[in-house]
Order: sequence, then C-alpha cells, then structure tokens
Amino acid sequence: MFYHFARNLLKFIYQLLFRLEAKNLHYVPATGGVVLCSNHISLLDPPAIGVFIKRRISFMAKKELFDVPLLGSIIKRLGAFPVNRSGVGKETIKTAMKLLREGEMMGIFPEGTRNQGGAAAKKGAAMIALKSGAAIIPVAVVGSYKLFGKTRIVYGPAIDMTDILEEKSSDMLEKATDRIMDHIHRILREEQGLRA
Repeated sequence: MFYHFARNLLKFIYQLLFRLEAKNLHYVPATGGVVLCSNHISLLDPPAIGVFIKRRISFMAKKELFDVPLLGSIIKRLGAFPVNRSGVGKETIKTAMKLLREGEMMGIFPEGTRNQGGAAAKKGAAMIALKSGAAIIPVAVVGSYKLFGKTRIVYGPAIDMTDILEEKSSDMLEKATDRIMDHIHRILREEQGLRA
C-alpha cells in the first residue's frame, strides 16, 4: 500500500519537475526475477527508474542511508536493503538471491556510486544476476534532472549471457559486467544521438 502510494506521488512530482518520461517499458518483464541494471547520475535515480513500472522494485542502498533518521525507515519500507560501499557482502547477496528466486524485481547500479564519467563497474551486479538466473534488463538515465528540463528513463531488451555462462571462464564476471555496461552505454549513445 505504502509503496504504491509513494510511487504514484513520486511519479507526479518527477513528471512535474523534471518532465520525466519512460521509453521501451515493454522490455520490462511482467513476471519472474528481474535485475534492472542502470547508470547512476544522481540520488534521484532509484525513484525515476521505478515510478513507471507497476511491479515493486527493491534497490540496494548504501548502508549509511539506513542510519539517517526518517530516510532510513522510508527506504526500508520501499524495499531497499543495505550494501557496503567496500563491496557486496554475503548478507546482501543472500537477500538479493532470495528476492530474485521468489520472482521479485531489483535494481542495481553496477558502478556502485553516482558517476558522470564512466568509472569502472563492480562485479556484484553481474554475479547476482548470473547466479539467480534472473532476466537482466539494461536501463539508461538520460538527462540531468534539470528543473523543468527533460529526463528520460530508457529500458533495453534483456541481455543474453548464455555464451558467458557456457564458457565458465575465470573472468566470467568481468565479461558479464562489461556486457551489462556496454548495453547501458549503447542506449545512452543512441538516445544522445537522437537528442543531438
């Protein structure tokens, strides 16, 4: 109940302030475990990625946010769960795997932190996605949340990891991470080309 109320309220606010719009929502599966993997440019990203999707999305959030009065309890009620800045720990992986195996949807920022310049992505997102067998959907946040400007959330088709899984090489996670980021950057390039 709270999640749906918050989603609708945030959708109204984001559309009003940032003219937020979604593109290619049909790529987001209606059922089953799903990992949404997105670039990360602002603290405003998690709601922006989720407000157009009818399913509940659980995001990993840095552990420190859960200690902030009021904010901590709100994000917990919205389905967020803690992750260490230093890396994805056992408890975080356990929570993520449980969610996905129960057919839930979760959001991950492979870069691990807000980033405008393309820093190296971490392997945690790929590891969780591959181990769970969930669909991996690339997402690109296009724009800058400029007041009354336009920000677009663009979803891509599920990423096929079959060849990487079959290969079972020692650098499997690195290859999977690179593929995820390649798909995100491809969407960004296409969208920026359209806006040029």
